[in-house]
Amino acid sequence: MSRDEINYRAISDAARIRLLASPIRHELVDTLAALGGEASAVELALQLGRPADGLYYHLRLLCKANLIDEQEDEPGAERRYRLCGKGDAPLRLSYKTGDNANTAALHKFAHGLLQVAKQDFENALDTPGTVVEGPQRQLWAARNKGWLSSEELREANTLLERLCELMSNPRTPERNQLMSCAFVLAPVTPRPIRRTQDE
Repeated sequence: MSRDEINYRAISDAARIRLLASPIRHELVDTLAALGGEASAVELALQLGRPADGLYYHLRLLCKANLIDEQEDEPGAERRYRLCGKGDAPLRLSYKTGDNANTAALHKFAHGLLQVAKQDFENALDTPGTVVEGPQRQLWAARNKGWLSSEELREANTLLERLCELMSNPRTPERNQLMSCAFVLAPVTPRPIRRTQDE
């Protein structure tokens, strides 16, 4: 698949999904998107609180997979990286549940995503001044389990899509808080009763 053919709303290639299962590479792509789709390694390092020289290995892997592109305007200029693909839509994955390689890659991706979310939550929890209640709340972890009608499921997906749109807007003077949001929406099916050896 060429750079121009990548659709950030439908990445289905198992190798690319596995590459993004790494929490640091996931963070690099998300942070690159949050910075408007293009940034230098130094700018990315400042946002991630990591040394820039530790990012180049992961940036090279993302370039090799045609997920990002390295830019160099003139010899000696600072290397910049930009998201490949058309449009400004955030990176999304296409779930092919009948494809074993795709499913295995998605298992790894979900694990990495939840690791990053855990780190973000714990860092914010330990940061003085984090707002934890009211309309400007910055920190929230919750899990709900309940019954939805078809109409309510459509509404839930619309609200989640709207949240993704809000968080995909470019940075502006008013839009000055970098936030992280991770969610999992999944159907729950009854599992067989597990019996202990004593029964």
